[in-house]
Amino acid sequence: MENSFFQENKNKHEYKIFKVLFFFKTYYLKLKSFFFTRLYLGFEFVVLFIFIPLLIFTSKKIIHPSIFLLPAVVFIIIYLYKNGYFKFKELLKINISKSIVKTNIYIVIITSLLLTLIVYIFENNNFMNLPKRNFMIWIILCIFYPVFSAFMQEIVYRLFLFKRYKTLFKKDWILIIACAFVFSFVHIFYFNVISIILTFILGLYLAYLYSKTSSILLTSIIHGFYGDLIFTIGLGQYFWLDMYKFL
Repeated sequence: MENSFFQENKNKHEYKIFKVLFFFKTYYLKLKSFFFTRLYLGFEFVVLFIFIPLLIFTSKKIIHPSIFLLPAVVFIIIYLYKNGYFKFKELLKINISKSIVKTNIYIVIITSLLLTLIVYIFENNNFMNLPKRNFMIWIILCIFYPVFSAFMQEIVYRLFLFKRYKTLFKKDWILIIACAFVFSFVHIFYFNVISIILTFILGLYLAYLYSKTSSILLTSIIHGFYGDLIFTIGLGQYFWLDMYKFL
């Protein structure tokens, strides 16, 4: 009777030890997996959005990153779809509240007027240079830029970054700043500070807006509008190296 009592307590003790060891093993494996996943994602993020642009930027032959945009977008869409990150209908999602629409209309109008005024005062010699000197090129840019540039950039710098690297950055505001930074950083190819500053500000705005709405279509429309505005009011030369050849 006494032996069975001790045996029973021994079994209970061993079972408790087993549970503790199993818990720590499971926790350790999860922690290890989480650590290495974040480490890999961090490495991938730096390589794709810092190292590769720098490599292209420092190469002897000037290669504009836009030539990689279409292949990158195709790869991203296939990758995200196959891994269940999104459905194709998300690309056209724009079911947002009236208050968000109203707020962003005000933001776009106010910032557009302010930017136009700044150009008129400080860049008066370039004010509306493209539409004045080459109306046809300006029209073509205004039509094609929102679709073939802005929309594809939004897939890379908003959709992909948020879907792929959300686990890398613990807080949304850090992810928003990271998105804005790499979006701005890729514009080093234009060799001027103005394009970097403006794209960083726009990157913050679009990343924040996407974090609240998850609408690539909305951020693409706004991105496209600002792009057309830039080429209209006289800042296009900061975003197109060869623009003066067409003036």
